[in-house]
Amino acid sequence: MMSQGQARRMESCLPVALLALGILLQLAGCSPPPDPVVCTHGTSNCTITNTVGFFLCPAANVTYPRTEQELVAAVAAVAAAKRKVKVTTSHAHSIPKLACPGGRDGTLISTARLNRTVHIDADKRLMTVESGMLLRDLMEAAAAEGLSLAHSPYWHSLTIGGLLATGAHGSSLWGKGSAVHEYVVGLRIVTPAPASQGFAVVRELGANHPDLDAAKVSIGVLGVISHVTLALQPLFKRSVTFMKRDDSDLADRVATWGRLHEFGDMLWLPQQGKVVYRQDDRVDVSTPGDGLNDNLIFRATPTQVIIAARSAEERLQENGTDTARCAAALLQADTMERQAYGFTNDGVSFTGYPVVGYQHRIQASGTCIDSPEDSLRSACAWDPRIPGARADNSGFSVALSKAPAFIADMQRLRDLNPDVFCVGIDSRTGMSMRYIKASSAYLGKQEDSIAIDINYYRSNIDGTPRAHTDVGDEIEQMALWKYGALPHWGKNHDITFDGAISKYSKAHEFLAVKDRYDPDGIFSS
Repeated sequence: MMSQGQARRMESCLPVALLALGILLQLAGCSPPPDPVVCTHGTSNCTITNTVGFFLCPAANVTYPRTEQELVAAVAAVAAAKRKVKVTTSHAHSIPKLACPGGRDGTLISTARLNRTVHIDADKRLMTVESGMLLRDLMEAAAAEGLSLAHSPYWHSLTIGGLLATGAHGSSLWGKGSAVHEYVVGLRIVTPAPASQGFAVVRELGANHPDLDAAKVSIGVLGVISHVTLALQPLFKRSVTFMKRDDSDLADRVATWGRLHEFGDMLWLPQQGKVVYRQDDRVDVSTPGDGLNDNLIFRATPTQVIIAARSAEERLQENGTDTARCAAALLQADTMERQAYGFTNDGVSFTGYPVVGYQHRIQASGTCIDSPEDSLRSACAWDPRIPGARADNSGFSVALSKAPAFIADMQRLRDLNPDVFCVGIDSRTGMSMRYIKASSAYLGKQEDSIAIDINYYRSNIDGTPRAHTDVGDEIEQMALWKYGALPHWGKNHDITFDGAISKYSKAHEFLAVKDRYDPDGIFSS
């Protein structure tokens, strides 16, 4: 007969077994997340949420312009009426309520149908796209012309306008760095205007325009970006190797790893005392390999497996011991490592490191968005239509000059009771650390930094704390208040942004542009 301890250990393995089964049972189809905007009367009486369904905001109506001319008309209509307005996208991935227009009388302008390539100049390596184009589609269109976007976030289903608005980035301290906005050389933005100008105008900002540093990271409060022109590079390949090492020298290596490898990053597993170093560098296009990044967490998973895994996770949260939670955490991390985090050498199987592949096949992924509709038999794990994965996401950046001390402080906190870190942060993703350079953007990074991403279990019942919730809270507060960290504009909860604007030395310059572009504040909720 099975002992109580054995039963608990078996239960702790269940979430991992189910998630691993989901990885093995990938389906050809998938149900992409629903439209974030739902209306009861055509395009009126609407609500908007984000892709994980964490909030629900009302809006009077939504409009879906297909051309810049229609976009100008949409902005003019709300400007003439002095109604609040917010921009939304095809998937709405921001965690804060950036897309909420501030009340039932507000208007939503969706860029979902502004999703085309405008022009590619292969000789000059310039690409102009509409702001609603997905990063995935931009990567593919650029590659078809023998070009690459040098850096991007790791999730490919963000829109270009959305990722610029929030300052989204990859990982690099080389060249211009990892933020997409550093490669913007021009954009067109529709803003409110006086009645004498028809209530809306298109402002064209070239590479040397003084307002470009405000517009390329704007959190959506200046207007609606219509077109974006990006500087690209010749198509190149990357060579990726993941190496797990002891974390005893992490505080020292955090300041140097990003300068050693062009696309290097780190994944800290504090409960194991380990770090997964990503050794990721550009290689000659003649280097053999057609590798693919198909991140395990971003893959489509059978819906029943998602539901069962979440149920097991909830039982561990509510009734599990730290021993059981740590057993589950270790198995989850090991599963990710054995599956090479979703990387394959040929798009099908993983045979060993390094994984060599073209930039557009390595830089980002998100196949749970890509696949055809399958009536919800499979989905992204966080799809709000099913009782599946729910997680909070904290993201902030610490100046690289302060990063060693910050890491050392976190390690001291971990050493007090390592077991609480098994559930205090998501054990599959650990603590992601990516590099980002100082930016001229007014709301960009003030100096070279390490960007920290932490996922946490989230209860389905608002206000219900997770087990050892104080771990994440302590790390976040230490980063923000002791080390002056900057919150990621597209992540976090409201309190994280308290006083954040005061940390930007050119905040007053940004606000001056905002006052010129939108003097009535219709784009500010």
